[in-house]
Amino acid sequence: MDLLLDSLRAAAGLIVSLDPETFAIVSVSLKVSLCSTLIASLVAVPLGFVIGFCQWPGKRLTVTLLNTLQAMPTVVIGLMVYALVSRRGIFGDLELLYTRQAIVIGQTILVIPIVAAFTLSSISGIDARYRRTAIALGAGPVRAAVKVFAEARFGVMAAVIAAFGRVISEIGVSMMLGGNIEGVTRTMTTAMALEYDKGAFVMAVALGMVLMAISFAINFIFHFLQGKARS
Repeated sequence: MDLLLDSLRAAAGLIVSLDPETFAIVSVSLKVSLCSTLIASLVAVPLGFVIGFCQWPGKRLTVTLLNTLQAMPTVVIGLMVYALVSRRGIFGDLELLYTRQAIVIGQTILVIPIVAAFTLSSISGIDARYRRTAIALGAGPVRAAVKVFAEARFGVMAAVIAAFGRVISEIGVSMMLGGNIEGVTRTMTTAMALEYDKGAFVMAVALGMVLMAISFAINFIFHFLQGKARS
């Protein structure tokens, strides 16, 4: 218990003093996570909307596949991307391995199914009569789609926030594709794993406190938006 309390006090001191090493790691995490979330959202939000808004014979199978991909382990994605960007891979000449770009690629693949599935759920939750009413009042298919998307906007925003919370707390992709290089690809989760292995609990606890604070903020916003979507 003394070890934990001493570590918490020292970690709080690092955070309050704005320790440069700690916040350099936090900065890397935020940059790659925000980048991954943005790219994934640009792909997955339209994808989820199309799946939810349109009807076709294979829609149920598509939804099942999308839900299955949400459970894909990070190490599997890490292995797949590693095989593509390593020197012997198809994109080996781009020298992406152990760079932030590689982490972004892996994290983007990780959260595309999450954003798409949440967007799909939000669109599917809009009463079908809303679209029919819009069309009956003279709105064309595009305008009706925009109206439906506007109604589901809080759910879509919640999907993006949930994706950010997922990538900022993952470790498999970051470790396998980033290599945990100090000042370059070392994220909060990979740094915590390294500091634990070294027995340096203070830094690990400080990063854990920052990560928990960010996760709490993300989940608070997520539940707030969920409430707005239902109201």
